[in-house]
Amino acid sequence: MSDLVELGTAVDAAQRIGNMVGVFAFGVSGALLAVRRRFDVVGIAVLAVATATGGGIIRDLVIGSTPPQAFVRLSYGGVALLSAALIFFWHPPARVIRTPLNIADAIGLGIFCVTGTVTAYQHGMQATSAAALGVVTAVGGGVIRDVLAGMTPSVLSDGELYAVPALLGSAVTAILLANGQYTYWTGGLAGAGAVLLRLIALRRHWHAPMARPHRRRDSDSDQSPPA
Repeated sequence: MSDLVELGTAVDAAQRIGNMVGVFAFGVSGALLAVRRRFDVVGIAVLAVATATGGGIIRDLVIGSTPPQAFVRLSYGGVALLSAALIFFWHPPARVIRTPLNIADAIGLGIFCVTGTVTAYQHGMQATSAAALGVVTAVGGGVIRDVLAGMTPSVLSDGELYAVPALLGSAVTAILLANGQYTYWTGGLAGAGAVLLRLIALRRHWHAPMARPHRRRDSDSDQSPPA
């Protein structure tokens, strides 16, 4: 593994802050889904921590950063548990819980597609591979959350564009890194663009293209046996 890429003190500080905000946002989304599925306090905590740290753990294992940062920096787990505690004691009514869940999930998605790409790039990955791992970081926690909650992961159906915003945010970040144009504010714009696209897609019900079903011919003549 090649040496870490140095991006500057300000960028590193923004990376740490972004990771914490992303952990909190994804922790909130996991806890809200747990409440929606009527999980108990243990289930809320587990879903919050799994959502907040799952994508980063997968990324770290791929790039060879072991043990994963979630097990080294216990503050990640602490922030996720804090989000679980907040949602356990205060959460919106079930009939409106979907909106704050989607907003928290979009924020986590936008932040982690950027920070995940930067982390992979700093560990010597090429820009394309770093962007791919940025997507994994962004959607990995959501996949784990949905599976544990007994739901089809959003990334598989891509309802209201889930993977696409993460892919675009990661790609823009990777291009900025490869051309030496990445700063904390250009990275922030890339993440904000991913968040905005996700929220617009939710509001306007944009979907990725789906395969068309075949039309079946169900005429009586086809169904009846020959005379």
